[in-house]
Amino acid sequence: MNDQQLQRYGRHILLNEIGIDGQSKILNSRVLIIGMGGLGSPASLYLAASGIGQLTLCDHDQVDLSNLQRQIAHRTSTLGQLKVESARTAILDINPEVSCIAIASRIEQQQLTDLVSDADVILDCSDNFATRYAINRACHARHKPLVSGAAILFSGQASVFDFRREDMPCYNCLFPEEAESEALRCATTGVFSPLTGIIGAIQAAETLKLIAGVNLGLSGKLLTINALDMLIKQSRIQKDSRCIVCSGR
Repeated sequence: MNDQQLQRYGRHILLNEIGIDGQSKILNSRVLIIGMGGLGSPASLYLAASGIGQLTLCDHDQVDLSNLQRQIAHRTSTLGQLKVESARTAILDINPEVSCIAIASRIEQQQLTDLVSDADVILDCSDNFATRYAINRACHARHKPLVSGAAILFSGQASVFDFRREDMPCYNCLFPEEAESEALRCATTGVFSPLTGIIGAIQAAETLKLIAGVNLGLSGKLLTINALDMLIKQSRIQKDSRCIVCSGR
């Protein structure tokens, strides 16, 4: 690290759990973020500020006026722009040292697998179950850590599936794909603005700890938060021996 980097990341370096070695790992890391909305926005900004070496952003959508209530990577001045380009501008304004790759298209399975293979950690910041299941499968197949988040109404959740470990449960163990799930989305249901910031920041925190080698965190656990009464719970996710993704069947 040069003198400027030592100054920029000094508050991380002072932390015994991170230090020079951990920050160096962060600077040399590659992170994939899928979804640049309410969760991807704060997660990407914190990761950029922390010095992630390469951020790959995936989202096919454009910035809409209704997004600005919670998607803090975007601005009134970027209305109509592709979200990945709007976010890329914000990221480079925070930290021009970050290599930021913007992919403005719906990702097919093979491309998703390739992107997952090239990343050290993957953040699922999407807003639909089909995408979440596809990301889970790709991360499990490539043994890559997955940091998952969701927020709707006043309820949010975050979890980590570190597929570098053979005993790790997967997202499908928690929410089976074959079970019927009611797909609630912010566009039709609503979401409390600061909640997306809380969950996105948690995703960024878990990502940095995975990269720096901090073993404490949400690996194999589910954190839920009710932003109405600020009740926060944490529970362990059980590996499902019948899971169609990770059971080996």
